[in-house]
Amino acid sequence: MAKVLRQIDDEALEKPFDKSQFIRLLGYLKPYKGRIAVALVLMVIATLCSLGQTFLLSRAVGLLQSETPLVPWQFVLGMIGMAAMIALCTRFRVRLMDFSGRRALATLRQDLFDHIQTLSFSFFDSRSVGKIQVRVINDVNSLNDLFTNGIVNVLIEVFTLVILLAIMFVVNWKLTLISMCIMPLLMLVVFRLKRLMRKRWQIVRMKTSNMNGYLHESLAGMRVTEAFVREDENLDTFKNVGNDIRHNWMRAIHINNAFWPALDMTGTIGTVLVYYFGIRMMGSPDNPLDLANLLLMLWYLGRFWEPLNVLSNFYNNVLSAMASVERIFEIMDTPADIHDKPDAVEMPPIEGRVTFDDVTFSYDPEKVILKDVSFDVKPGQTIALVGPTGAGKSTVVNLISRFYDVNGGAVKIDGHDIRDVKLRSLRKQMSVMMQDSFIFSGTVMDNIRYGKLDATDEEVIAAAKAVHAHDFIMQMEKGYETEVSERGSSLSVGQRQLISFARALLNDPKILILDEATSSIDTHTEILIQKALDVLLKGRTSFVIAHRLSTIRNADNIMVIQDGHIAESGNHDELIRHEGGHYKALCEAQYRFLLEDQG
Repeated sequence: MAKVLRQIDDEALEKPFDKSQFIRLLGYLKPYKGRIAVALVLMVIATLCSLGQTFLLSRAVGLLQSETPLVPWQFVLGMIGMAAMIALCTRFRVRLMDFSGRRALATLRQDLFDHIQTLSFSFFDSRSVGKIQVRVINDVNSLNDLFTNGIVNVLIEVFTLVILLAIMFVVNWKLTLISMCIMPLLMLVVFRLKRLMRKRWQIVRMKTSNMNGYLHESLAGMRVTEAFVREDENLDTFKNVGNDIRHNWMRAIHINNAFWPALDMTGTIGTVLVYYFGIRMMGSPDNPLDLANLLLMLWYLGRFWEPLNVLSNFYNNVLSAMASVERIFEIMDTPADIHDKPDAVEMPPIEGRVTFDDVTFSYDPEKVILKDVSFDVKPGQTIALVGPTGAGKSTVVNLISRFYDVNGGAVKIDGHDIRDVKLRSLRKQMSVMMQDSFIFSGTVMDNIRYGKLDATDEEVIAAAKAVHAHDFIMQMEKGYETEVSERGSSLSVGQRQLISFARALLNDPKILILDEATSSIDTHTEILIQKALDVLLKGRTSFVIAHRLSTIRNADNIMVIQDGHIAESGNHDELIRHEGGHYKALCEAQYRFLLEDQG
């Protein structure tokens, strides 16, 4: 049976070339306009010196044709001095533009990352982490040459073209017009290729994004890959994605390189025409052309194609860069679904009363998750949410934290609609511990202190002791200063959850949310945590999602979520007496499972 390779979905191609986006990109260089102006002046001086060298050389040739073929020493010194000036100006121009370009790119990357942090969960629900990552790294890096060299170079080359044309017209306007007669042909080729070139570079960026998305996913899921012996299939998929990039890269390069033969052909034709008509003019009795001026015209004509090469290369770079610019600004222009209203106020110190007022919510318009849910939680109460997978338990706590906004009704804390208060002031008074206990690279101390950077070491240790994480931390090589890798791969699942639990408790929140926070902790550790919770949850409004009965039976109120509604509500003793109730059935099923497991 033939293997079926996994297909990597392509992103949609961006809109047609948008000049406003290019102007917006140039805005990142605005803070460095003084340095750029100095760089331009330096390059103008270097360009004039370069053209001056050619002019002096042509005059020297003219002197060699005289009766006394000697070249004055001033010519030699002048050319040496101009060469030194060119080198000096170029060196300082490179330093100025490298500084300005790098700083501008850093600002662009910071703005992009800052905006990504403001985006809502719904944005990340529909996008691969790897594809977001490639925008921040690869797409921004692809603008480096444009910022550090391209923009200044194109201005200088335009200036060079103007000066060259002016001198050539002064020397011999007829030869100048003859050499320029093939320019319409070049422009026709350029504009015919532009649309195709941009589209192909867009495809290359898209395929590279696919590669990064798949690579990030594969590395994150390496344990599953090895457990299911999927290495060969994954390698085949990776090769397929890589070949896709190579194929589309070569297609883009083929169009890119079509510029150079066009320029070479145009330059050759122009040079041949100047030779032909220039030599004929040299023999003309009416308006003779001397050898020095013919050589000057030929040398300047050769120089004329160099700026056109640079301008064409710049045009190619702009088309390539715009494929990245569009992808960067596409994210930066994505509005955050969850944001502060213009008249939002600071959330006052929370007491902990939580109210759901006819709340309706759906991730997908075709499937409603919560339907007209209402309840009122008093400050300091512990609420347990139970129910089947997909019933809406996590949705309830996500709405309290305002990770999503309700479609109907309102979520209120202490009587304040959470949409009317500033988001940061709300979340700073809450702590959330998710089922996926994320551990950041750094020390254990840093991970616990993550939500409260001003916490003292003693406070960190006290929080760890409260959740019984202190003992296993002290058994590590450097205790609280032990470095842990990204996602805490060197820690057990239970240890990662205990550290995350300490992180949540250290924040000293008025509202504490535990979303399956004890699902992978062994029974002994769970008993210790329950003892800590009896003290630590006192005075806090807490929402606990758990499947283990021991975790929720002491809750002040247990709400059973079923089909988007609260099917039952009450404490453990009240619900267990309800014959035929969902909660009682859940408890009986759990006890039956334990008995079968022990048997």
